[in-house]
Amino acid sequence: MSDGGQPAELSEQVGVGQPDAFQRLWTPHRMAYIKGEGKPVGDADCPFCKIPSMADVDGLLVARGRLVYVVLNLYPYNSGHLMVCPYRHVADYAELDDAEVAELARFTQQAMTTIRSISNAQGFNIGMNQGGIAGAGIAAHLHQHVVPRWGGDTNFMPVVGHTRVLPQLLAQTRELLATAWQG
Repeated sequence: MSDGGQPAELSEQVGVGQPDAFQRLWTPHRMAYIKGEGKPVGDADCPFCKIPSMADVDGLLVARGRLVYVVLNLYPYNSGHLMVCPYRHVADYAELDDAEVAELARFTQQAMTTIRSISNAQGFNIGMNQGGIAGAGIAAHLHQHVVPRWGGDTNFMPVVGHTRVLPQLLAQTRELLATAWQG
């Protein structure tokens, strides 16, 4: 065995454990997302149905309405990535009633205003993936993404390094957004 715990021939071949010019950013918490751990198996396991019963801090809830609520994305694309979700367990946008559509739209507008007020977002990606084939991670419960964007926020880190760099912990982001939402 070599000093790095690898067979000597492997260490010599690929330089395992040898210093190089690369810095490493380890994000082991993302492995749960990659493996799909905790992904709901059935409607009874739906995280979007469970979140409203949690304390705001524990559930990363930013705001509650009568028919919808706003929550931080646990696996954000950018800092401040919010989701607007109906309380009712419904998968398809066409299944929402008029009151739910109206409140979802109002809360999406408020999410944009709130994010701009604390972070000077220069733009937004807003949308929902309808169905697993369209990219919905949790297809059984509708949720609209509100992703703040800034010039230069897409760089080599997510594209090449498959790593997102977020400037603060989710709890800190939630506190800023929840305070600004009410203000």
